[in-house]
Amino acid sequence: MHTVAVLAVPDTIAFDLATAVEVFGRTRKPDGTPGYDVRVCATAPQVDAGPLRIATDHGIDALAGADTIVVPGVNDIDTPAPAAVVEALRTAYAAGARIASICTGAFTVAAAGLLDGRRATTHWLAADAFRAAYPAVRLDPDVLYVDEGQVLTSAGASAGLDLCLHMVARDHGAAVAADSARMAVAPLHRSGGQAQFILRNRAAAGPLAERTELDAVLAWLEQHAHRDLTLADIAQYASMSVRTLNRRFQAETGQTPMQWVTGVRVRHAQQLLETTNYGVERVGREVGFTSPANFREQFRRLTGVAPLSYRNTFRERLAG
Repeated sequence: MHTVAVLAVPDTIAFDLATAVEVFGRTRKPDGTPGYDVRVCATAPQVDAGPLRIATDHGIDALAGADTIVVPGVNDIDTPAPAAVVEALRTAYAAGARIASICTGAFTVAAAGLLDGRRATTHWLAADAFRAAYPAVRLDPDVLYVDEGQVLTSAGASAGLDLCLHMVARDHGAAVAADSARMAVAPLHRSGGQAQFILRNRAAAGPLAERTELDAVLAWLEQHAHRDLTLADIAQYASMSVRTLNRRFQAETGQTPMQWVTGVRVRHAQQLLETTNYGVERVGREVGFTSPANFREQFRRLTGVAPLSYRNTFRERLAG
């Protein structure tokens, strides 16, 4: 039987760990027999997982006999992965084990050198830190998961469910994976990628966001992005020339002023799609797009999905 070892290290994210245990543990083949033998392997008899304590029967030596190893994320990405875990992952990979990470578990896999030169993903909030720590990895923070064959990575939280179901489909076919998805009360495939969940502008991140000299301008744009704004309008409010405005925006946000405005409009459109029954064209008009076609194009460019697909994804919020 295919053995799945779920790795529990200190400070592991319990949700990530439980997702792998539940998906693989509840998978059944067409004849009703279990699809996997699931083991939780820890660096100690008991490890902390946020407010929880996880006790296991298997040490990391059990990774050596696993067909698949799932590496959940950790809360503190600045804490180095235990040396014994890094070595165990390298040994298992060399022996042919499939390695899959969920969320910030990508940091642990990257520390073992298994992602160098490969495409990978992690939680979008950790993307900048990951790039800085592992520049040899081709990070794609917009996708839900990446399958590079023997090594797979996923974004945070529910993207781990997407990845686990993808591996079930690889191992046992779409029908078995669909049954596993029904058990998890989740879609087998989701439209779009991680991009639809990303806060595109620092102004959306709230009071904990990094302060900037443009704070007043960004706050003003939050309130006025629905207007037919021009660069001159923004520069006039900021009391600076258009040239200076462009330079400040590029330096502090990495975007042009109008790119920022588009991001604000798209985020406001997301809120309307989640919380109202307005038609797509009305949503576009309400947030400041004068052309329905341009609204759809910009929305898809920034979120990875069409406005209607986005609304369907978050339909349960309307029902609530």
